[in-house]
Amino acid sequence: MVYAPQMILIGSAGQNGGKTTLAKALIKTWKSSGSLGGVPIVALKITSVAQQGALCPRGGKGCGSCVSITGDFILEEEQGTSPHKDTAQLLKAGADRVFWLRSLYRSLAEAYTHFLAQIPPKGLIICESNSLREVVLPGCFIMLMNGPASRIKPTATRVLPLADLVVQNRGLQEDLDSVISRLQVRADETGGIQVHLGGE
Repeated sequence: MVYAPQMILIGSAGQNGGKTTLAKALIKTWKSSGSLGGVPIVALKITSVAQQGALCPRGGKGCGSCVSITGDFILEEEQGTSPHKDTAQLLKAGADRVFWLRSLYRSLAEAYTHFLAQIPPKGLIICESNSLREVVLPGCFIMLMNGPASRIKPTATRVLPLADLVVQNRGLQEDLDSVISRLQVRADETGGIQVHLGGE
């Protein structure tokens, strides 16, 4: 298990669960407030599959990106050229750098370590993933619930008991505000970022 106190990890119980919406709100909040004092914000989106050439985890043909995983993982940095992509939206929201990591489940720890080597050592990481929680212990893991328990994805079922905060995502601004108000992001004595979940 890799300890990542500088990470806010966002998972969701189902498809279109609001991970990117929450990630964008977090980025905008800290960028506009200037409370991080220039500490870089790095966003990471993870897509994990069971085997090489696997079909989209969402079902059907998808965008073809999962099938294109011919090695253990692929890490790409977002350049903002396709504005409708989730990663491009994170960049537009104010993240200093944004990455999309596509990985085999078995290679997630190695892939995450490779990602860390590409970014500043003392930044805030906002990550969208369920499966990463199985190999990384973040500063805070938020699980968004957006439907009945019978519809929960297998990856979400495995990590739901590990969530620090479970949020019933109703798509309301007040829900986003409530989550943001509980997150505490501070620099430690070495300048490294530490994320904690505060009280109500």
